Amino acid sequence: MEKTQERPAAGPVAAAVVPLDDQAAAALLVASYQKIVAEMGKFIVGQHEVIEQLIIAVLAGGHCLLEGVPGLAKTAMIRTLSQTLALTFRRIQFTPDLMPSDITGTDIIQEDPETGRRSFVFQTGPVFTQMLLADEINRTPPKTQAALLEAMQEKTVTVGGHTLPLEQPFFVLATQNPIEQEGTYPLPEAQRDRFIFLVKVEYPSREEERQIVARTTGTFEAQIEPVLSGAQILALQKTVRKVPVPDHVTDFILDLVRFTRPDEPGAPPFVRELIAWGAGPRACQNLVLAGKVRALLRGRFHVTIDDVEALARPIMRHRIVPTFNAEADGIPVDEIITRILKVVPRGEAKRPW
Repeated sequence: MEKTQERPAAGPVAAAVVPLDDQAAAALLVASYQKIVAEMGKFIVGQHEVIEQLIIAVLAGGHCLLEGVPGLAKTAMIRTLSQTLALTFRRIQFTPDLMPSDITGTDIIQEDPETGRRSFVFQTGPVFTQMLLADEINRTPPKTQAALLEAMQEKTVTVGGHTLPLEQPFFVLATQNPIEQEGTYPLPEAQRDRFIFLVKVEYPSREEERQIVARTTGTFEAQIEPVLSGAQILALQKTVRKVPVPDHVTDFILDLVRFTRPDEPGAPPFVRELIAWGAGPRACQNLVLAGKVRALLRGRFHVTIDDVEALARPIMRHRIVPTFNAEADGIPVDEIITRILKVVPRGEAKRPW
């Protein structure tokens, strides 16, 4: 019996991208961002900060984890974002009985009707897409969660000793419910670290909730138009990486991340009391990349400390493990990050301890 493979089918062919200079590419990025926000606003009410972080993650080439109670339109937000991008889209509903092969694919036996000869053919799974929605990712066991690790980090899938590349760009946007503990499997630190953001989706305001009720209980329909193609996203990601980071901003990022580590010389004294494990180097990388995107979205071709401060919590909150004392005292990780931000030296400032 022979074993053959079928390559995953490519998505829709993106329109050709005319090379742009950096200034024109930056202008395209800003205009595209505004159009995406407008298109998503046709269906999604409010959640402006969440939408911005999702778009930053895409333009930075990272994956995103959304956390919030049921009914806050996490899945709808991701689906709507996918509609504004001309990318292939698949959704996986994570359940306790989901197997790794349900994500990556499996070998199936096919018989040639002419010769009667049977052979193994690799049937690709839903991970072979450009935008993957991993819905309620914490409902499936760690073995199945780990099936996404290679795809998220290496942009490849290895099955039966064969490694297949994923079509680019490739994004994993995952959701999880923070309040139900029974029947859930918290993501291990190694997998959480592969998400550029842990986005907290909060309750809407009273007026936003009024609009949600009106839209979802009537005859309202929204037609979402695509804004960017996959080729354009890849080109804009290259532009993002050209944004310079001043030395004092790099020092601020390094101090911010290193101050989350209890054994770091010179870290604030309260860190040893509140943090068991701090953030790793990937936090620095993500702060730089996300800061570059945020700078461009605000019409700047350089990163500032304000960009870093605005993104520090969603980038670092899932990379810090609080101590038992911090949890017992009810001190959330976001508050710890805020306290560290207040004492990180800026430029030539002296440390206050």
